[in-house]
Amino acid sequence: MSDTGLSRNHRVDPLERLELRQLRLMSAILRELNLSRVADQLGVSQQTVSEQLKRLREIFDDRLFIRTSSGVIPTPMAERLAPKLDEILNNVAALLRTDEFDPAQHRGIFTLSATDFEQRVVLPGLLKQLRQLAPGIKVVVLKLEIDRMAQQLQTGEVDLVFSTPGFVPDNSPSMLLYREHYVCVSCQHTDRRLSVSQPLGMEELADLPQLVVSPSRGDLRGMADNWFEQFGLERNVVLSVPSFAAAAECIASTNTVAFLPSRLLPDPRLNTLLIVEQPPGFDVIAAWHTRSGQDPLHKWIRTLLAQQFPSN
Repeated sequence: MSDTGLSRNHRVDPLERLELRQLRLMSAILRELNLSRVADQLGVSQQTVSEQLKRLREIFDDRLFIRTSSGVIPTPMAERLAPKLDEILNNVAALLRTDEFDPAQHRGIFTLSATDFEQRVVLPGLLKQLRQLAPGIKVVVLKLEIDRMAQQLQTGEVDLVFSTPGFVPDNSPSMLLYREHYVCVSCQHTDRRLSVSQPLGMEELADLPQLVVSPSRGDLRGMADNWFEQFGLERNVVLSVPSFAAAAECIASTNTVAFLPSRLLPDPRLNTLLIVEQPPGFDVIAAWHTRSGQDPLHKWIRTLLAQQFPSN
């Protein structure tokens, strides 16, 4: 037994026994040299202070503080620990302190993924802001790959995705950008039955040759198929294209009809068709991985998006 009355057998793995609150307590005692005032400052009982001090004495195998008539005085070891203790607590505080983000000084690469529709609607305004406010940020825009989206977000290959909610992984945080609706369109020089002023009925519409946009899977199903099926109808899809950019040109050249997002219209090559029922609309969201939620650059870019689409 040492002259402190403490067994050295208790010094097994002392680091595992040391807690941050004990270091804060020791720092407070060094500053105040009075256990009662320390208890009041930390909002704990004097008994708690005494218990934690007892554990500190065991860990450091030193009395650390000697009681006097007016409070306590530090031992030589406690005095030696004081500057190291301040450094440790300051470093811990720095871990929790968020540095002010300055977009003008930031350097790095930010990767976005979107269909050509969201590239046309969302990106022009966002990229303009980024170039003006954060010229040191380089932006990479990738074509949306629905089947790889979850993996791309998890690995960091993609930072931010613009998509509809149904394609985004359930565990991905997201924000609503805007709500969109579809418009039924055909070629400007379509046949007479589509030029009449009376709205087309669902059966007549379903029989028309139709084009769908399938960016990733390249099949002959589109967003309106489920809608037609609610009326007991199967629409006549004859053409699938991978992008909205190709859609307008193909509609114009093939005399097909299609449902296009309203923000892609008007288009001089296309004519809006009157129909008796309107298909359901959809939401466009920005989604990211959970680890990026508090990243300063991510948060700032999401703020720009919120300003770009303020109604949502």
